[in-house]
Amino acid sequence: MRYLTAGESHGPQLTTIIEGLPSLLPITAEKINYDLKRRQGGHGRGRRMQIETDTVEIVGGVRHGKTLGSPVALIVKNDDWKHWTKIMGADPLPEDVDPNEIKRQISRPRPGHADLVGGMKYGHRDLRNVLERSSARETTVRVAVGSVAKALLNELGISVVAHVTEIAGIKADTSAVEGKSADEIRTIVEQDACYCVDPEASAKMVQMIDDTKKAGDSIGGVVEVIVEGLPAGIGSYVHYDRKLDGRLAQAMLSINAFKGVEFGIGFEMARRKGSEVHDEILWDEDNGYTRATNRLGGLEGGMSTGMPIVVRGVMKPIPTLYKPLQSVDIETKEAFKASVERSDSCAVPAASIVAENVIAWEIAKIIVEQFHSDQLPQLQSQIEEMRKYAKEF
Repeated sequence: MRYLTAGESHGPQLTTIIEGLPSLLPITAEKINYDLKRRQGGHGRGRRMQIETDTVEIVGGVRHGKTLGSPVALIVKNDDWKHWTKIMGADPLPEDVDPNEIKRQISRPRPGHADLVGGMKYGHRDLRNVLERSSARETTVRVAVGSVAKALLNELGISVVAHVTEIAGIKADTSAVEGKSADEIRTIVEQDACYCVDPEASAKMVQMIDDTKKAGDSIGGVVEVIVEGLPAGIGSYVHYDRKLDGRLAQAMLSINAFKGVEFGIGFEMARRKGSEVHDEILWDEDNGYTRATNRLGGLEGGMSTGMPIVVRGVMKPIPTLYKPLQSVDIETKEAFKASVERSDSCAVPAASIVAENVIAWEIAKIIVEQFHSDQLPQLQSQIEEMRKYAKEF
């Protein structure tokens, strides 16, 4: 499976085409819109979320609620486009028009953004040409793609859920997720303002976000994604680019502003002895092979173990600040305070939804690669055979 996205932050729409989905997969706009709404929520979101109400249109590859096996095309229209039609239009400007009156050119790159380096790479003196695409607005359609992937995983008995574990040093007590299913965790998360499983920590997070917004600053945090029901043996130790943990790490780090990733107990492994890190192998007739613990996060040798996949990503504070940092005008080379676009004081809760969906996509993608997947019933049958084989191995 693969997909491409197209569109700018203030363009007419965001577009994606997904190729390689099996036929007969149930898909509805309603389920995708639910995830899009969750992405727009979470405490700390900025004014753009008040302007846009993201909804998807399925414009290809689905008939009467089921995929055809052909590419699936999705679009999400930008409601704010009506205010940007002249500024972001695709047609050349008339010769009698001063481009400076229309283009809202940007020559002052913002620290922490793609502005300056992107301008260098693609030769743009107007840095709006960079920020329009490098904007996290693009994650809207990536969430839509991930929602489709979750629909596929759901048909295979695999669930994916994300929650916020930390914001600005405030850490949640995640013991609440121990022993709970992905659906039970989701029920807790969806009732919380910060998508957190710890109400006490969440209240402190809300206060920190509010205080940070008043100060004109921004804060980051950590999100955790849990994948439940994945059979053992997904991925491979044979080649570097087929290792499941490597692919999940790349997916997590591809999200805007994400700068770190870990599995299981992660960097804590550096502070423990091997006997305190590796998961002992158990077997019983009812469950087959299991692990006494899950410190490695459901992964060994680049493959799934059958235990829940646990992966975390760290999001840096958003670099667009209302008390902007110093920058340099690329035209005059004079020092300026960096320009301010609409932004969030904290997008960690929203980013957890993005993380949930990009991880879901990568899991679905590697499954489709590993098994025959032209039709959903064939894929379902093979996954069940894989579970049975692993249990009886």
